[in-house]
Amino acid sequence: MSGPPYHIRAKPEDIAPRIIVAGDPARVEQVADMLKEAKLVNTNRGFLTYTGYYKNTPVTVATHGIGAPSAAIVFEELVMLGARAVIRLGTCGGLVKELRKGDMVIASGAAYPVGGGAIGMYVPDSCMPTAPHPEVTLALIDSAKENNVKFLLGPVISSDAFYAEDPAFVKKWSHRGIVAVEMECAMLFSLGWMRNVKTGALLVVSDSLVHEEEKTLATAEELREAMDTAAKVVLDALVKVRV
Repeated sequence: MSGPPYHIRAKPEDIAPRIIVAGDPARVEQVADMLKEAKLVNTNRGFLTYTGYYKNTPVTVATHGIGAPSAAIVFEELVMLGARAVIRLGTCGGLVKELRKGDMVIASGAAYPVGGGAIGMYVPDSCMPTAPHPEVTLALIDSAKENNVKFLLGPVISSDAFYAEDPAFVKKWSHRGIVAVEMECAMLFSLGWMRNVKTGALLVVSDSLVHEEEKTLATAEELREAMDTAAKVVLDALVKVRV
């Protein structure tokens, strides 16, 4: 699909080839504070988007909202504007005992429900490959190690219903090797292959669906320190990705 983009009202020269995306506008502002000369290039529809420099490399940070339909709009429009590498910096719910609040997950792939929701609208007759680009994933792994950040590498499930998780959901997906649940990775990874864009994801655990004492969703302020660390890992990885 070609432009013009209807929701991100920016020009191609406003958007860097390397992009970090996040669901929460507050997280986008948090990452933008880590950039030099960060400029706000879009506020339309609440999809806050900033472009600045990290280690002298242009980087854009953009809000994608909640869920695959919203995220797909933003991903598509960023591609129209010149995106070549996109990393999701998000949160997730832990589905395995190894994960606690504030821990980090590098997504090695993303399952999605039968029918596919938004993905099914793109490819109703088949299952899309929902793995991130290996170059981006390796860059995230290397960056985490260089920053002495512990992480769990594993597949996630991209759910379309935030409040639908129950004990049966947790048991079903964790027994299939899924380590965490979130809402947008499968869409991002699918579109990455469809639009020839390199993608990846690093997620911070905001709650646990298996540890009773950690089932309450952490606030942005409670996760601020962990998210600062995660953002540095993502930024250090992103500038190494070839575009």
